[in-house]
Amino acid sequence: MQFYGAQPQYDLTYSDVFLVPSRSDVGSRLGVDLSTVDGTGMRIPLVASNMNAVTGKRLAAALARRGGLAVLPQDLAEDAVAEQLRWVKRQPTGWAAPFEIAADATVAELLSTVPPVAGTPVGIMRGGEIVAIVDAAAFAPMPEDARVGDLEHLAAPEVDAAELADPREGFELFERAGHDFVAVRRDGELVGGLSQTDALRTTIYPPAVDDTGRLRVAAALGLRGDVVGRARTLREAGADVLVLDTAHGHQGSMLQALEKVREAEIGVPLVAGNVVSGAGARDLVRAGANSVKVGVGPGAMCTTRMMTAVGRPQFSAVLECAEVAAQHGAHVWADGGVRYPRDVALALAAGASAVMIGSWFAGTIEAPGKVLTDANGARYKESFGMASTRAVDGRFADLPSYERARKRLFAEGISHSKILIDPERSSIDDLVDMITTGVRSSCTYAGARTLPEFHERAKVGIQSAAGYEEGKALPVSW
Repeated sequence: MQFYGAQPQYDLTYSDVFLVPSRSDVGSRLGVDLSTVDGTGMRIPLVASNMNAVTGKRLAAALARRGGLAVLPQDLAEDAVAEQLRWVKRQPTGWAAPFEIAADATVAELLSTVPPVAGTPVGIMRGGEIVAIVDAAAFAPMPEDARVGDLEHLAAPEVDAAELADPREGFELFERAGHDFVAVRRDGELVGGLSQTDALRTTIYPPAVDDTGRLRVAAALGLRGDVVGRARTLREAGADVLVLDTAHGHQGSMLQALEKVREAEIGVPLVAGNVVSGAGARDLVRAGANSVKVGVGPGAMCTTRMMTAVGRPQFSAVLECAEVAAQHGAHVWADGGVRYPRDVALALAAGASAVMIGSWFAGTIEAPGKVLTDANGARYKESFGMASTRAVDGRFADLPSYERARKRLFAEGISHSKILIDPERSSIDDLVDMITTGVRSSCTYAGARTLPEFHERAKVGIQSAAGYEEGKALPVSW
């Protein structure tokens, strides 16, 4: 990457900079390969943050199906995260497992878990088995007190999994049959649902899979307790990447924990953070990190900078840390601060191998948490910061009440935030489409066919706040 024109005299964040187009011979956005080169096996450079309100097993499977990677949070009990890892590893690459609901549940109970969005499979359960798979949108006009089991007649037409083996043929199947959504049956059992749009996506996004063809998934570790023992347990349960995570990653306890896990030879890439300086990146790599998480304070749920003045504008932090990590044969993940696809592209231009996304993913169907409805009838989910009082209460629930109360005194971050479920982009797939479309276009403007080429060819200029505002679309009514 090179700066176009003036060199920066101060640290920059994403809204301070822009990309300058260069001569390009890349004929199509689909001619751009978005695979990462950091050893994690990602086919698109998107990582779902290890936040409790963002990443659970369902989102992890959905993102891996599109080529990304999700990090299960460190706050989960060891047996719980191990079971989630195993669940992800059992999921197919070609369709989504249904949300399961008991036949005697009401429509209201269903809609508190699953919004009525087209293409979302709901499995009606009787006697521990799925007896019908229904498109969630079919429940929207139904009375809220109706029993789900009385609505089995809404079941989607069924297709055998073998007919979906070839992605292009799978899409053509919808065209021939005139269906928008089908239930998938394999070996005599109902196992999932697929929309025509999702069938199309399977022709565009190669899934992120391990050597045995199973979906990839990562898991986070804190620095408390038997870090090596937990790392081994998570690896045995299926973790393809381990993330050692703490708010201040450039500290002795992190370096010691990282060295221990490295010496244990767990056999998967190690990611550690968070840092914002070249020195921090260098020390984590020397201690054993293959990739370093970069970012202190840019997240939507984080109040660290306002509480402590600690942090750094994210673009400059990524730029410096990526340069130092590369000198030591390692990589960085840009963690936080992205609000538009342009921000993802700029992080990659600065040298990040992948970009972590938190709250942006929290308002999706696949994210954990109940579906709530506000006074205006808009559906939303709650998000919260990982250093907030709410997160601290969960993380230290096993401590005596006195010790837990002491921890709560020093909590930072937002404990309750309403993240609306966008009716236009309500699933992780919708957001992946939007983000990767923008990033692919950025690469074509730079004349780059791969992410390393993009970093090499990117030209970045510095702009005023007015310049940033100029780039925004005007309201339709102007």
